[in-house]
Amino acid sequence: MAASAGTAAAPRRVRARPPGAWIVRARAWDVSLRLDAPALTVGTAMAALAAAALVLSLTMGDFPVEPREVVRALTGGTADPMVNHIVVQMRLPRALTAAGVGAALAMSGMLLQRLAHNPLVSPDVIGINAGAAAAATAAIAVLGGTALQVAGFALGGAVATAVLLYLLAYQRGVSGNRLVLLGIGVSAVLGSVTSYMITRADIDTAQRATVWLTGSLANRDWAHVATIAAALAVLTPLALGLSRQLRLLQLGDDLAVALGGRVRLARGGLLLTAAGFSALATAVAGPVAFVALAAPQIVRRLLAERAVGILPAAGCGAVLVLLSDALARTGFGGGELPVGVVTGILGAPYLLYLLARSNRTRG
Repeated sequence: MAASAGTAAAPRRVRARPPGAWIVRARAWDVSLRLDAPALTVGTAMAALAAAALVLSLTMGDFPVEPREVVRALTGGTADPMVNHIVVQMRLPRALTAAGVGAALAMSGMLLQRLAHNPLVSPDVIGINAGAAAAATAAIAVLGGTALQVAGFALGGAVATAVLLYLLAYQRGVSGNRLVLLGIGVSAVLGSVTSYMITRADIDTAQRATVWLTGSLANRDWAHVATIAAALAVLTPLALGLSRQLRLLQLGDDLAVALGGRVRLARGGLLLTAAGFSALATAVAGPVAFVALAAPQIVRRLLAERAVGILPAAGCGAVLVLLSDALARTGFGGGELPVGVVTGILGAPYLLYLLARSNRTRG
């Protein structure tokens, strides 16, 4: 029906949609989801690589298993009870824990780097993991805590450290450089506290704390799989839901407020979500270094900054930890190394590369 003369037509709302993006809406729940073609492509590739790394990890060990036997064991098609026991009962819980820990650390790093606009920000660089480690060491050395208590203390220590960093760094917004410098200082203090508690503990307790602090996936069982799976199930929808606010925050606080963004609430929610990912991953496996730093950087370069890339980063983190754990188990003769040692050896040069690249960019 045509509008009558003299009546102003209502303005039509036009929503801009970036090229290569689709908006999926569920009107019944008033929920919409934006799908970016580059992120979908990279995410699919990372998921395929993670699945391949999982199968490869299950083939490796003192009793090598053919990939087709692994697939049969996973699908219930093998008739060999020994292969089924080795693959499903002995190796699969560890591999699934590795994948979950890698995914959680990578999503934590992606959120923090996007939030602070700084590629050097990650939970192990700015002290969130150090807070979890100090609290977990207190649970081990002072209280003689159980595995569940250690996990709870690690979660509390990481969240408390994240809140402290946010309060210290906030000054009309959060500067990435200020967050890094404060985080390095807080990490050094918490590291000293952790070392002091270890030196005051008896030899058995100190050994237990040291093994935990190295970051290891040895002896992980289905309880650890359930813990990290529950963490991912709760926190991943939160991270995806807050990603829209993350895009607004990248425009600057003033413009984000002008566009209707709730800056302080969004920033606090993103920081706590990132801390939750890191804390629960650390509670399950100990502090596994550099995954939260490297995985988001790899994905951001693949996407060329065209999408936030939370889920592709999760896939990349899973690949890194699965391959690092397989190398730690089988790549050093008869002995097994903690996975945190391998990620540290591989990640430290990458951090030096980022620092050198950052200096060249500023120069």
